[in-house]
Parts: sequence; structure tokens; C-alpha cells
Amino acid sequence: MSTIEFDTKFDFLTSSLNSFAYNLTKNQEDAKDLYQETAFRAMTNREKFKPGTNFKAWTFTIMKNIFINNYRKKVKRNTIID
Repeated sequence: MSTIEFDTKFDFLTSSLNSFAYNLTKNQEDAKDLYQETAFRAMTNREKFKPGTNFKAWTFTIMKNIFINNYRKKVKRNTIID
């Protein structure tokens, strides 16, 4: 897949990704950060996307995994050990 095709597909999903990010975080600023991190990881790992597979599912999975990892880090950081 060429860079132009990849960018076009990603731009088409921008509003859906922003909505999904807000649904996960329930905070506008956190949603923007999550979208930005998703865009960064998708762009840097574009060669890992296999043409012919579901691009939307691929990007949403990236976002979901970033959210889960950040949540786990946040919980671990707030855990107080006696």
C-alpha cells in the first residue's frame, strides 16, 4: 500500500477514531492525546499493515491497545504498597 493510500484511508477514519477515543477516555484532552498516539503508531508501523485486511479494525485495535496499556500504567502508578 502506498503512503498516499494509507494516509487517505487514515484521514477517512479520523472522525470515527476521535469518537472512539472519547468513548474510551470520557475526556476531550485525553481523547486528543489518544488519537495522536494512535496516528503516530499507525504511521510508524504502516509496513506491518497487510493490504486486503480490514484497515479500520487495525487502527481501532491500535487505539484500544494503547488505551489499555495507559490504563494499566496509571493503575500501577497509583497503587500504594505497604
